[in-house]
Amino acid sequence: MGVKAAAIVAGLGLACACALATAAHARKAVQTDVAALNPDQSVAQQAQARYRRPAAAVRKRTPVGQANLTAHQDDVPPLPNFSEAVGWRLIEDQATGARLGLPEKLVPRAGLTRTGSRWTSAQGQILVETFRLSEAALPALFEEEKKAARREITSSDLKPDSFTIAGVQGLKNFLVRAVARGGEVRGITILYDQATQGTMDGVARAMAAAFTGFPDLNAAPLPGLRRSVEYGSAIVVTSGGDLIAPAHVTDDCQAITVPPLGHAERVAEDKTNDLALLRLYGARDLVPAPIGAEPGPGQGSDLMVVGVADPFAQAGEAGVTSVPARITAQGVEPAPKPGFSGAAAVDLHGNLAGMVDVRPAIVAGSGPAVPGAMLVLVEAIRAFLQAQRVAPAADFDHAAMDRSVMRVICVRR
Repeated sequence: MGVKAAAIVAGLGLACACALATAAHARKAVQTDVAALNPDQSVAQQAQARYRRPAAAVRKRTPVGQANLTAHQDDVPPLPNFSEAVGWRLIEDQATGARLGLPEKLVPRAGLTRTGSRWTSAQGQILVETFRLSEAALPALFEEEKKAARREITSSDLKPDSFTIAGVQGLKNFLVRAVARGGEVRGITILYDQATQGTMDGVARAMAAAFTGFPDLNAAPLPGLRRSVEYGSAIVVTSGGDLIAPAHVTDDCQAITVPPLGHAERVAEDKTNDLALLRLYGARDLVPAPIGAEPGPGQGSDLMVVGVADPFAQAGEAGVTSVPARITAQGVEPAPKPGFSGAAAVDLHGNLAGMVDVRPAIVAGSGPAVPGAMLVLVEAIRAFLQAQRVAPAADFDHAAMDRSVMRVICVRR
């Protein structure tokens, strides 16, 4: 831990010289009731509570933690408005395995440290670091964090499996949250100049609340989550290397891979139906899915869903599996495992009925919940392929659907 603390202090040296306020004023801004950060609430509940504050309280720069963390939902505009302003996004940190909410517009510069990841603002006024420590004792780490150089602690809270510390470090406000499991500790440190506190007070609280040290990777994805490495399924539509996959799975990818065939390029998308056309250049003799001319099945029809589950859902394997499902008014039920977004839905005759589009369940206000798994009907797929001048194969093997579905991997920044 000494290495982490030293790295943080060294990284702050240059930024602290640019601070615009005195330490006394900064101390007043961080009287934080860290016990109010309730780890038992969902990420969405806590984030909503932290941003739904009266606008007047924001203008007065309410000290961190003194805002009402259980404010009424009708106090201010909803969270998505604030999220867009700071570029809020849920991500999975590849360096630590933790999940966190990151204000990407505020901290656009990304890098790595010895113990995790680091994001900073352009001039260094804001710094966010994650850390992962093996064979660490949480109480000892708690005391070490409190005694770090130039830190004045204004509030701290130690629980059996987590802790939160807030205070002033030099001329910056800071907030640290750590979570332990077994002998491993994963955490996040947030530091920011007093000049940014009008925005960062609320953002820091939300980041601490959203931080999940050990996320359940078998669970359905959370709304807005963008994994640094995301797994989905793709359906072969021509023998020469054209595949259909969900657009949201292949958004913002630095690289798209279809193992074992290699790199794929996303050449077109249909946002309305969440379809993306991928192309594997140089691929030959692939087995296309049986896309017939008949309309897709209706509500109440039985299906077989063929896809490749996330490796975390099948112990690291990459096998194609099939599960029975049914079309209902709510979508495809039961919703398949993570990784099945893009899976092929096959009717009782062996024809492609559509593509399964797995989405997190979202409740918008008092409206109905959005289904977790929808079916993009084969008619929409045919129309999309026709618009892209891609002709599905006329001859196909109904018995080879497991050879017509492949894993697709999206690697993001």
